[in-house]
Amino acid sequence: MSAPARLVPRTRAAVAERLALSAATAEGVHTATSEVPGWLDRHRRECGTVVRRIPFAALDNWSFAPDTGNLRHGSGRFFTVEGLHVTRPQTQWQQPIIVQSEIGILGILAKEFDGVLHFLMQAKMEPGNPDLVQLSPTVQATRSNYTQAHGGSGVRYLEHFLAPRREQVLTDVLQSEHGAWFFRKRNRNMIVEVDGDVPVHDSFRWLTLGQILRLLRLDNVVNMDARTVLASAPAVPAETRALSSDADLLAWFTGERARHDVRARLMPLRDIAGWQRGEHALGRTDGRFFRVVAVSVEGAGREVAGWTQPLIEPVERGVVGFAHRVFDGVPHVLAHARVEGGFLDTVELAPTVQCVPSNYAPLPAGERPLFLDAVLNAPPERVRYSTVHSEEGGRFLDAESRYLIVETDEATTPDEPPPGYHWVTPGQLRWLAAHSRYVNVQARTLLAVLDAALGGDGAP
Repeated sequence: MSAPARLVPRTRAAVAERLALSAATAEGVHTATSEVPGWLDRHRRECGTVVRRIPFAALDNWSFAPDTGNLRHGSGRFFTVEGLHVTRPQTQWQQPIIVQSEIGILGILAKEFDGVLHFLMQAKMEPGNPDLVQLSPTVQATRSNYTQAHGGSGVRYLEHFLAPRREQVLTDVLQSEHGAWFFRKRNRNMIVEVDGDVPVHDSFRWLTLGQILRLLRLDNVVNMDARTVLASAPAVPAETRALSSDADLLAWFTGERARHDVRARLMPLRDIAGWQRGEHALGRTDGRFFRVVAVSVEGAGREVAGWTQPLIEPVERGVVGFAHRVFDGVPHVLAHARVEGGFLDTVELAPTVQCVPSNYAPLPAGERPLFLDAVLNAPPERVRYSTVHSEEGGRFLDAESRYLIVETDEATTPDEPPPGYHWVTPGQLRWLAAHSRYVNVQARTLLAVLDAALGGDGAP
C-alpha cells in the first residue's frame, strides 16, 4: 500500500520572511556595497567592448526579406523586426515591433550565508546599455543563447535553472516585456536556492537583497532583468487593509481588460505607414517615439566575442512614475490599466505615468498623459525616489527613463481617480506581480524599490 499523500502549506510565508531579512541586511558576507560600482567599472574597462552604429547594409547575416521587408537573421533564430497594425475604436497605428516567440530565462541563484539569503549577481555587458556593463541576474539568456545558436560558448550556471527541484524554487513566473516594442514577449523569471558549493567566476558576486536595493538608488547600475526578477519574488504583506479589497481590485482589472477593444496583428515591415527606412535607421517621418538602428559589437567578452544586430532606439529619455498617497495610514500608489499593442492580454497594470514627454509637447494640455505634470513638477521634498534606469540592453539602445515615486495629494490625484486608474497598495501590487501578465515591466521596476522608497524594510 502506498504512503499517504503529504500536504504542504498553500503559502510560502517562510520564503517571504527570509527575503525580508535579506532586504533588511545592509551588507553582505562577501562584498561591500561600496565596492560594487568600482567592480562594474573595472569590468567595463577590461572588457574593451566597442559598440558602433553601422548602416543596415553592414549587418552580418541580417537582412530585410525581399517579400515582406521584415528584418531577420539568416539562421531563422534570435528575433525579427516586423510591422504591427493596432486598431482601437477611436484610433489606429502602425509601427515596427520585435517578434521573439521563444521564452528566455532570467534567473538568480540564491544561497544562505550566515543565516541570510544572498543572490549571485553578474557584471554583464549588453550593447544597448548606456555604460555597457550593469548588474544582472545570474543567468540572462534566450533559448537561442543557451542552445548556442550563435555558435559560441555555453551560459554559466544555466544548469541550476533548467530542471531545479521543487523545494529549490523561490519564485518562478512568466512575465511580459515592453508591450510597445515587443510582440507578446515573455520571460521566465526565477530565483533558485542552492545549498552546495558554487564556484564564483570573477564577473559574479554574492549580494544581499538589501545591498541590491541600495544599488537601485544609483543611475544605470542594476539592469532591467534583475529588477523584474526581484519584483516577482514573494513578500510579506506590509498591510492588511486597502481602499479596495483584493476581490474588488481583480474585478476592476478584469473590467478594464474587457472594456478595451484592441486588435493587433503583424504585417509586413515594408508596408507600415508613416515610417521611412534610410541607410542607417528606420524611423517615423515626424521623428517621434523611436527608430530601428544597426550596431556592430566588438570585443564583447561574452558567449560570442563580436557580432552585429539591430536595436530599437528611443528618441529621448522617458519618464516613469508612481503617484503615492497615504490613506488612513496605509500607503497606496496610483496604477494605470495601460493598453500596449504588444501585450498578450491587451492591458497590464502600469505606473501612473509612462511616456516620453517630448512626444506630447506639440499637443494641447488636454491631450497630454494624465498626471504627467503632477509627477514632473513635484517639489523636491515630495520625491521619494528618483533614479535613471535603462531598459533591456540586448534589444534597446540607450533606452533610459527617469523612474520616480512622488508623494501627491487630493488636488493632483483624487481619491476617486478617472477611469483606467486605481489606487493599490504595495502588497496588492506584489500579489499580482507573482502571476503572469498583470503588472508591466516598468511597474515591476518601481515595485522592486517600493518598500524601500516608502520607508519599509531595506530603506537606505
